[in-house]
Amino acid sequence: MIDRLTRIAPGLTKLLSYSFAEDFRHDLLAGVSVAAVALPVAIAYAQLAGFNPVVGLYSSILPLVAYAIFGTSRQMIVNPDAAVGAMVAAAVAPLAGGNAELYWSLSVAVTFLAGMFCIVASFFRLGALAEFLSKPILVGLLNGVAISICLGQAGKLLGFSIESKRVIPQLLEIFAKLPQTQIPTLIVGAASLAILFGLARWVPRLPTAPIILIAAGAAVALFGLDRYGVSILGSVPGGAPPLRLPRIPEGDIPSVLGSAAGLALVLFSSGMLTARSFASKGGYEIDTDRELAAFGAANLASALSQGFAVTGADSRTAVAVAAGGRTQVTGLVAAVTITAVLLFLTGPLRYVPTAALGALLVFASISLFDTQTLREIWSIDRTEVGLAVITTLGVVALGAINGILIAVGLALVRFVKLTARPRDEVLGTVDGLPGLHSIERHPDARTFPGLVLYRFDGPLTFFNSDYFKTRTLAVAEAAGPELRWFVIDAIPISQIDITGLYALRDLRGRLESRGASLILAGRKAEFLEWFREAGLYRPEHETWILPTLRQALKAYLRAAQPVAPLNQDDL
Repeated sequence: MIDRLTRIAPGLTKLLSYSFAEDFRHDLLAGVSVAAVALPVAIAYAQLAGFNPVVGLYSSILPLVAYAIFGTSRQMIVNPDAAVGAMVAAAVAPLAGGNAELYWSLSVAVTFLAGMFCIVASFFRLGALAEFLSKPILVGLLNGVAISICLGQAGKLLGFSIESKRVIPQLLEIFAKLPQTQIPTLIVGAASLAILFGLARWVPRLPTAPIILIAAGAAVALFGLDRYGVSILGSVPGGAPPLRLPRIPEGDIPSVLGSAAGLALVLFSSGMLTARSFASKGGYEIDTDRELAAFGAANLASALSQGFAVTGADSRTAVAVAAGGRTQVTGLVAAVTITAVLLFLTGPLRYVPTAALGALLVFASISLFDTQTLREIWSIDRTEVGLAVITTLGVVALGAINGILIAVGLALVRFVKLTARPRDEVLGTVDGLPGLHSIERHPDARTFPGLVLYRFDGPLTFFNSDYFKTRTLAVAEAAGPELRWFVIDAIPISQIDITGLYALRDLRGRLESRGASLILAGRKAEFLEWFREAGLYRPEHETWILPTLRQALKAYLRAAQPVAPLNQDDL
């Protein structure tokens, strides 16, 4: 029973053995600190996604509880996120057609379905999907989201609304409306940005989000800035969220399902980056398949409480760690604190100016924009930088979901290309260097008359077998008529199917017609076992499958004659 509970709800089993005496005082302080940051950030992200501010609070309570029960990270804080909020808005806004009630309902539906996709994927142990969005794609996604957020918040900082949804129209609209700039709003927004950057530069440990919103709200209340045209949040309804089922127009179901699938992939990939980063620093392991279920449960909890999509929140997780949080109880304390504010303390939130929220979102978006990683990737592989830039441009021009689909499509094409056309090389010895090395990278490498040592860096399957035959025969042709042994390094050949087997047989026949023999080096036990399982084993296999390339080289140098011809049905 305990083992089953551990598999389903690993966090719950840890909570059942929780040590109040040792951990609670640390988790209590950390949980209150997390709530202090999460409250204003959730309100800001709710506005970013186009919701009433209270929806951000709805999204910040039950997901914390769900993750504490089902998650495997003892430090992760699951909360609304700028990138995920922007994706929800981009996916739902075109379907809602300006209907606020339908917009909210569709957002809840997308969140619910994204959670379901995560849970179903966990049953199939698809936690490896976390690696599907590569680092360049995620960097490009966040950079594109950062640009979109900055432009989307410009109107709040300048005091006018921006109706356009795409970057170029937004820029044109902003320039056209600059004469309408509301000076008091601009002052509030600029002052908020200056304080945010100043605190981050000089006092980086301070929780800047609550400080700036408290200060801006106090300024509005004391000086009546709303009477001078400064827009404020206004009344924020308290109490529990209304419980109701989301409504999806029948014609929008395919779009909602597609958006939910893309959202599930992004929120899980992004959240796993946060989880793995903090797990590595904390010296513990996480289970990707159980994390997939935990993210699904957190989003189901958010949808059931009428919230929008959530993921691992790096800023709030960092606050939890810096404040000394030790276990998932930190998230539970934060949830209780936010609930208390939602039930009893929403009144003061009405004075928060929207310009300060816009400044907070611009500040967050700038922190999302990552040029350092792009420079690092550039120094390693410039093609990957191109993938990141295409993702950024796709997000900016077409929206987050479509940008991701484009990037994933390009990544798939590149993956297929790398797998179908893997690198291959002829090997030789290099004076002063142990082992065997590519003669292309080492022009002074020594080769041996009558012998080719060949490496094919990939599986040998149906989608690259023709390429394999073409490349090996070209190498054999280049070796000339004196070729006697063609040795293939079998170590990189991680998989072989029936088409690959036929390719080896055809290659062997072509080589024998030239008076040469085919030798495999490495994975001897695996190949022999494979032949036995397939019913193709012959005693001769013991002689032409050698343990290593080095032994193949030594055997060739010792041999007075090439190995004996092989029967056609040996392979």
